[in-house]
Amino acid sequence: MTTTDTHLDPGAVRSVLSGERPPRPGPVSTSGTFWWRAMLKIKHVPEQLFDVTAFPVIFLLMFTYLFGGALAGSTGAYLQQVLPGILVMTVTWITLYTGLNLNRDIHRGIDDRFRSLPIWRPATIVGPLLADAVRYTLASLVILGLGLALGFRPGAGVVGVVQALALLLVFSFALSWIWTLLGLVVRSDNALLGIGNMVMFPVTFVSNVFVAPETLPGWLEGFVQVNPVTTLVSAMRGLIHGGTDVGGDVLAVLLISAGLVAVFGPLTMLAYRRRS
Repeated sequence: MTTTDTHLDPGAVRSVLSGERPPRPGPVSTSGTFWWRAMLKIKHVPEQLFDVTAFPVIFLLMFTYLFGGALAGSTGAYLQQVLPGILVMTVTWITLYTGLNLNRDIHRGIDDRFRSLPIWRPATIVGPLLADAVRYTLASLVILGLGLALGFRPGAGVVGVVQALALLLVFSFALSWIWTLLGLVVRSDNALLGIGNMVMFPVTFVSNVFVAPETLPGWLEGFVQVNPVTTLVSAMRGLIHGGTDVGGDVLAVLLISAGLVAVFGPLTMLAYRRRS
């Protein structure tokens, strides 16, 4: 049995190594890749959708039939007012999971691998943020579908509902940057969950989601009136039911959203670059 030595041609090796490199992926394509990664995680672990399907149903049924007769005289009348509020309450609450997922990737070492790649760094954050918009939309559709079955009727029709959902998605995207920043600096996902719940409970419940601010004590009414969730709920009710004085609330929500992104977006990227 003879052994034949195989030698590589140095010229062939040099031609391969000196060949033209593939183009570096741009921000859009890289963000799209991480968006698709987040979508695949939902596909392979569909239990993640439990919070955006079961919780909205529980909230809507519980509050409509628990408070409807006492606050509005009938569940049907109360449903027209409370459903936009439940939409806001549910979707803004699940923005917390943006920071939770990032925090888990960091502590599992997955994010370190991403940081070593020659890609646009913010894509690891922007991509999942865009993917969360799918979760927000799904939660909204679940609530709207159940509401229509229970008797909810939007006065402004489909156009008003679409406009309201678009405004909700804009605000939720902006709010997600707060949790993304906390996901980078908080040491554990349990700590982040505790902070998030401590913030979201008063922000969502102490608002006009369930009752009119005028029915509250003076000191509490003042907090409710300056609560961004109150402004968002008022804007969505006006858009859904065809209110005539909704322009001011919509503009306020857009300005608040722009402010959140302008403040917490750069802070998030600064914390991401400084993370060792």
